[in-house]
Amino acid sequence: MLHPIIKWFRQIPSLALIAILACAAFVRFYRLDRPDSLVFDEVYYVDGARDFLKYGVEVTGNNPEFIVHPAIGKWLIAVGIALFGDTSFGWRAVGAVIGVASVLLIYLIAKRLFANETIALLAASLLAIDGLAIVMSRTALLDNTLTFFVLLAFYLLINQRYLLMGIALGFAIATKWSALYFLVAFTLLALIRIFRNRRDLTLPKESLKIVGANLISVSIYIFSWLGWFISNRGWARDSSSNLLIALWNYHREIYVFHSTLDVEHNYRSHPWSWLVMGRPTSFFYQSPQGCGSEECSQEILALGNPILWWFATIAIASLIGYWLYRRDEITTYIVIGFLAGYLPWFFFPDRTMFTFYAVVILPFLILAIAFLAQELLNHYRHARVVITLGFTLVFIAFIYFLPIQIGSIITYEQWQARMWLESWI
Repeated sequence: MLHPIIKWFRQIPSLALIAILACAAFVRFYRLDRPDSLVFDEVYYVDGARDFLKYGVEVTGNNPEFIVHPAIGKWLIAVGIALFGDTSFGWRAVGAVIGVASVLLIYLIAKRLFANETIALLAASLLAIDGLAIVMSRTALLDNTLTFFVLLAFYLLINQRYLLMGIALGFAIATKWSALYFLVAFTLLALIRIFRNRRDLTLPKESLKIVGANLISVSIYIFSWLGWFISNRGWARDSSSNLLIALWNYHREIYVFHSTLDVEHNYRSHPWSWLVMGRPTSFFYQSPQGCGSEECSQEILALGNPILWWFATIAIASLIGYWLYRRDEITTYIVIGFLAGYLPWFFFPDRTMFTFYAVVILPFLILAIAFLAQELLNHYRHARVVITLGFTLVFIAFIYFLPIQIGSIITYEQWQARMWLESWI
């Protein structure tokens, strides 16, 4: 009699994970086609995806087009268009799938790092309901794809699958150049682990794997420019008869663009403000009809769950302090991963930047929370009460802010009530 009941209880963790993934999928796919128009930088990346499907390279009319990001993220948008049509749903469908997959990945990462099902489920839940993660999963931009490949590389790193890590990092770099910092950081972490646990017979073999991983990353990146190589319409192809030199010339132009970009923008923000959501980016806003009030609002605001991000700011500061004192393997992974995604932006203080760039560090902030939650469980008698209360506050904030993250039509008064800080407007 008791055996089926015991078996059912043993399945609860897996059922909980399924429920979390279902929640993540629902908020990412619910009315994904709204609004039925390009929002924010979708205008660049959807256009690029269309060009890839037609020509294999980005063009403006019959002329080459100067683009500043590699192709992989836009090719994934193109896959959605090819499968579901050139519609708002088609533009965003693959990104939503990637967003759900990222929730599963952070569960696997937390399970591997902390060997605790409850903590792993907590990490997955937090990523599933964070507003910034939701918005980036519901829009055809590149940073959600970048975050997924970085997370995948991190998972492979902690499982010592270095060659596969190189593949994931290659796709990350071929999405946005900022992944180069993760290539350096993850290579460093792998080498530290190899030398810390070195054996004379395995050291050369493991070291060669790291070299191989980096070569794979570079090869995948170069291969991502295949459309540029086989087309005669690519930018700067005529700058040299040697195609590799021409590609290098093109990359010098891209570097100049990224390093000197300094234009005024209403939602420009400095990295100091990212962790506390000081100036979130509005992707879309209009005043439609249909809310039962004279004034209505409809917005897509790339606002991270403020309770979660404020908790996370405390958590990462605490974790860095703990790491400086202990420097154990788990905290080293989390801190170095966080710094790789956050610290480099401070070297370009005059560059135009936006808060949504911070989505790539969100998983590491959540892992910092997970680490502190485990420490509470290990050392504090009322830890479960504290963790449950904290998660409840985050969940309430998730429900409250969701309408302005998925473009729901609400009254102006309801919208105004959600503008907790003047800088959010």
